[in-house]
Amino acid sequence: MTNPSGLSGLLFALAAASLYGVNIVSTRFAALAGISGVTLVFYRVFVMLALVAAAAALWRTPLRIAPGERGTVAVLGVATAALGAAYLSSVAFIPVTVAVVIFYTYPVLIVLASPLVDGSRITGTLIAVVALAAMGVVLVVGPAFQALNWRGLALAATASVATAVQFFAATRCRRTGVVAKVFWIHLMVLPASAAIGVVAGALTPPGVLGLAPVAVAVTVGGYVLGFVFQFAALARSSAAVAGIAFCAEPVVAALASAAMLGERLTALQLLGCALVLAAILTNVVAEQRRARAPE
Repeated sequence: MTNPSGLSGLLFALAAASLYGVNIVSTRFAALAGISGVTLVFYRVFVMLALVAAAAALWRTPLRIAPGERGTVAVLGVATAALGAAYLSSVAFIPVTVAVVIFYTYPVLIVLASPLVDGSRITGTLIAVVALAAMGVVLVVGPAFQALNWRGLALAATASVATAVQFFAATRCRRTGVVAKVFWIHLMVLPASAAIGVVAGALTPPGVLGLAPVAVAVTVGGYVLGFVFQFAALARSSAAVAGIAFCAEPVVAALASAAMLGERLTALQLLGCALVLAAILTNVVAEQRRARAPE
């Protein structure tokens, strides 16, 4: 018998990954127009918080955190603030494709840490799928490694670690509703992002968003939908399974970069895209076989 919850988790993860893939490209457009990543993080969090609060009031959705999950929600807030500011700021120093490959070491980190964090067993299939996905990501962005800035590399690596923490925390926070989680996470992220912006001297008035209104709208809208889909996915699957599905993001980002930023894709990069897609499909098939297996 299939596991509809597991399958829906994978679909939500793929939808979120696609939105995030386009999101990082629109962020690059905003950066080229003079809008910092920190500024984008602050205003997109502000919009998300306002929308979630309005939705909760309209649908009368409770915003209470389930007993025993307050600490986990706090970890989610800190990790989300760190990854957002670091990842979006990285593309101001390095190309989108380089930021993506550094950031997308997090599925590997998740798989390697899974036995220690949640006691799960690393199977040969899972190792093969992660290796295939990692190889694909490297091929997708490998040719772009040139004239790198250490600040961009450090920011992308910080975002990768923060995302691994976020995924593990989210899979341990299943009793609190998605709307409540999104609300409280962003209530914590808003002052954190404002503080980071003030310290970095990069937080600007909202008028600066008018420098690239389309890019800002795509970035904010993609983030809002992507974040909701991401947490819907993590409520229905493991961190390792969702992490592999999220490897679709660099493929979408690379293709979007080629279409929108004029970054040409070589034959090796196209092969990398195919390997990532093959890894995701293999993971889907393996997940469905595990769901059908007798207890």
